[in-house]
Amino acid sequence: MKYLSIFFVAIGFIALTAWMPSTTTEVEMQTANVLSLAEEEAGWESLFDGQTTNGWRNFNKEGIGPAWKVQNGTLMLDKSDKSVKGGDIVTESEYENFDFRLEWKISDCGNSGIMFNVTEEGYEKPYHTGPEMQVLDNKCHPDAKIITHRSGDLYDMIKCKKETVKPAGEWNSVRIRIKNGKTSFWQNGVKVVKFEMFTPEWNSMIADSKFKNWKAFGQSRKGRLCLQDHSDTVWFRNIKIKEL
Repeated sequence: MKYLSIFFVAIGFIALTAWMPSTTTEVEMQTANVLSLAEEEAGWESLFDGQTTNGWRNFNKEGIGPAWKVQNGTLMLDKSDKSVKGGDIVTESEYENFDFRLEWKISDCGNSGIMFNVTEEGYEKPYHTGPEMQVLDNKCHPDAKIITHRSGDLYDMIKCKKETVKPAGEWNSVRIRIKNGKTSFWQNGVKVVKFEMFTPEWNSMIADSKFKNWKAFGQSRKGRLCLQDHSDTVWFRNIKIKEL
């Protein structure tokens, strides 16, 4: 009877392990990019379905570059072949007051960014109008040597209060919240940057930055969200927004 019990326990374990996903990646794929019932009831909207690039297109264009693809439930910019075009991509919709969240991971020594309040009409690049939360491998990208150019910084304007970024290849969770110009950045659960737009202090910061020659930079109260092509491979997932 003892050996029979052990036999049935073993059979049960084999059946259970056969049913369960074999890797953490498979578990993540099953749960990523899906809003919970509580999130739906609270007004959250998913901006990436985990299967298509629907809802995103290139800046000032109709389609999306072939380097942007869906891979294992992520929105990936694949720059393994530099000749394949990606380009900066923007949301179909514009947003003003919002809570925006996503997860990203970057390739070794990689660089990317998340821009907001991006205006298209009359502008050649998204960074001519949209401020940026920096996405970076702080360990070895050259920008990491520059204050305000590190991961989580308001790029070229405000540095993080604390370095919280994870190494290349690991997922980072970030959040950008804007309400009537009052803006905060979170990185991996820590509030790292806080500022207020559309004030004399805001305009003074712009005047001291590399964006000083673009009069429309940081002036729009409403615009598109943008994921940057900085010629390095980067992945995004769990992209969602709640309008405030």
